[in-house]
Amino acid sequence: MRNTINFAGFSDLPVIGQGTWYMGENPAQRADEVAALQAGLEYGLQLIDTAEMYADGGAEEVVGQALLGRRDRALLVSKVYPWNAGEVDAIAACERSLRRLQTDYLDLYLLHWRGNIPLEETLRAMERLQQQGKIRHWGVSNFDTDDMAELWDEEKGEACATNQVLYHLASRGIEFDLLPACQQRGVPVMAYCPLAQAGRLRDSLFTDPQLTQIAQQKGISVAQLLLAWGDSSARGDCHS
Repeated sequence: MRNTINFAGFSDLPVIGQGTWYMGENPAQRADEVAALQAGLEYGLQLIDTAEMYADGGAEEVVGQALLGRRDRALLVSKVYPWNAGEVDAIAACERSLRRLQTDYLDLYLLHWRGNIPLEETLRAMERLQQQGKIRHWGVSNFDTDDMAELWDEEKGEACATNQVLYHLASRGIEFDLLPACQQRGVPVMAYCPLAQAGRLRDSLFTDPQLTQIAQQKGISVAQLLLAWGDSSARGDCHS
């Protein structure tokens, strides 16, 4: 049975989405990237996450092309640079993202990481974007426990829809205090890199003897095992 959640205005949203980091960097791969995102949609992966940072907007262009004629089937997420998160600059940054994405609204707009611009100013920008109909929900990314505490102290901080953070089997630091704090406040945590990032860490996970043995016993790949672990952990079924 496919695991789903109610999130950002979507009912029965599959818990696994599609990321676009590194997309849009090589024009020769554009058609394959578009096709991959469209295939994901066909298989029910409705959430598509991107950012103005990815390939300097190139990833957003890939997503925009992939969603032509399919926009209503996707929960579209993008992220703003922290230095673009001022009360005026965030409006302009969002509008640039919308043009690249060939849409008139985002389902979710995230502050990519904590910067020097006061949170109060960023929240005013997010509220204004909502009032203008350019975003439906807003959230944050890469916020630690202290950052979230400061956010919740802001007048509009409770409206934060999610905190997107690094989380996979070999990176579980959020379990100590950040994850419990967000759960207590009812703020969903969105995990990125559930398969780990390319490089030595990913290679070590995918060749780990214990993980390989478990995957073989269950008749699945190590990648499927890691995704299943993340899903179970998010639902509170995995504790070690």
